[in-house]
Amino acid sequence: MMEQRLDKTDIQILRILQENARITTKELAAKVHLSPTPVFERVRKLENEGYIQQYTTVLNAAKLGQGFIVFCSVKLLRMSRDIAHDFVERIKGIPQVTECYNISGEYDYLLKIHAPDMQYYNEFIINTLGTIDSLGSIQSSFVMNSIKQHYGLAL
Repeated sequence: MMEQRLDKTDIQILRILQENARITTKELAAKVHLSPTPVFERVRKLENEGYIQQYTTVLNAAKLGQGFIVFCSVKLLRMSRDIAHDFVERIKGIPQVTECYNISGEYDYLLKIHAPDMQYYNEFIINTLGTIDSLGSIQSSFVMNSIKQHYGLAL
């Protein structure tokens, strides 16, 4: 299926919504120099066509006691469709894992994990990840300082 090209106004709408998803249709319309009705229709079309996947709120992890961030590289004992599927389904059910990527290279998956502290993470490795039978090895990298966090795309 061929993707339909977006025009400059659609791109502008997406940029604005990335920065402030709570903007009203009226405010958005003023910024793109259109009336609210066509802007509302464009946003609905962008949603329906999957350009906009969801609206979310970015929380302050540190203020909520989840500021200890770990990138955990995971290597499975062996790779097969069933093993990979089972691993992915288990990971989807673990709330501390906020991101999971299937990667190339020495490891199979890269997990981003939020935890309160090192002790919690140690227990998480033993009691949560450690219960996954297909887990072969892990390597943990601890975030010492967050330099840049941007959740949007460069449009």
